[in-house]
Amino acid sequence: MPSAEIINFVPWLSPFSPGKILVIRLQAFGDVVVTLPYVQALQTILPSTQFHLLTREEFSSLPHNMALFNRVLTIGGGRNPKLQWLSALQYLPSLIHEHYEIIIDLQRNSLSRMIRRILHPKSFSEFDRFSLHTAGERTKETINKLGFTPLPDTLPRLTLRNDNTGLEKLFSSNFNPAKKIFVLNPAGSSETKNWPTEYYVQFARTWLHTIDNNIQFLVLGTDAIREKTEYLKNQLGQNIITLIGLTTQAEAFNILQKADLVLTEDSGLMHMAWVSQIPVLALFGSTKSIWSKPIGEFSICLDSSDLECGGCSRPSCFFGDIHCLTRHKPDLVIKVAQELLLLKKSRKWCGA
Repeated sequence: MPSAEIINFVPWLSPFSPGKILVIRLQAFGDVVVTLPYVQALQTILPSTQFHLLTREEFSSLPHNMALFNRVLTIGGGRNPKLQWLSALQYLPSLIHEHYEIIIDLQRNSLSRMIRRILHPKSFSEFDRFSLHTAGERTKETINKLGFTPLPDTLPRLTLRNDNTGLEKLFSSNFNPAKKIFVLNPAGSSETKNWPTEYYVQFARTWLHTIDNNIQFLVLGTDAIREKTEYLKNQLGQNIITLIGLTTQAEAFNILQKADLVLTEDSGLMHMAWVSQIPVLALFGSTKSIWSKPIGEFSICLDSSDLECGGCSRPSCFFGDIHCLTRHKPDLVIKVAQELLLLKKSRKWCGA
């Protein structure tokens, strides 16, 4: 019999559906987003089961607005592990009172394991943190290990409690409902994840002037990209809508549902887009794409895996030129985006 330390799942053996399932995903926002369609797919298999989520407070806006969860529990402490532990310990009596029969540990760190062991569910499954598969694929495998009907390849689209959330902010801008929306998302967290801002401008201008002028560009996100957004606004004028710093996570998610294409760097908004089955063209520099790239038939990732230095994870470029991203010129990105949109159109034509 293997020791308890190396058992990372115990399947559900009862012929009856569990009463309550606790899903744990504490960080980061993009990773929390990735879990949502897979948990919703399980909820369609277990419609009478209550689903609760334990996450960090700063990532809770979107889950709070998901029809999926009966309860969202949040711990404080930000990025400080000691404060996270203190906050979680205060929550334990409430968690024990819920009598969870299954815990899906999509974090698999010392804190999530402590919570699972104290709650002692009948069944549990832990996330594989180290295999060379995308986060989505590993999330799916974690859930499938519980022994229910395997999750489908095509996941259900996520639904909010209020499907009008945030739309008033879009419509109160200079949004023209007759035009398509292309989202530009220059939100990579370091210079080695940033496609040149002037390339976004060239992409937008070329598309408007040579392909389709019935497009409005949109930028969502936090104040972290305000300077880039102001540059885009100065260059593109009335052709771009900026809602930087004006939306919650849930509002941004719902506004994204109006998008026809998302051109994006590695960020939480990128994950929100691909889990929504919106055409996503992702530009990855230093990011390890094998773990983080968007997946699904309507996602394309131009990454650095073909380079010797690819996926370096360095915040600054060792060679000083960020070639992994600058080599993807706007003309190439436009060609790939056109191919992606044609694929989406053909799938819709075939009834997908």
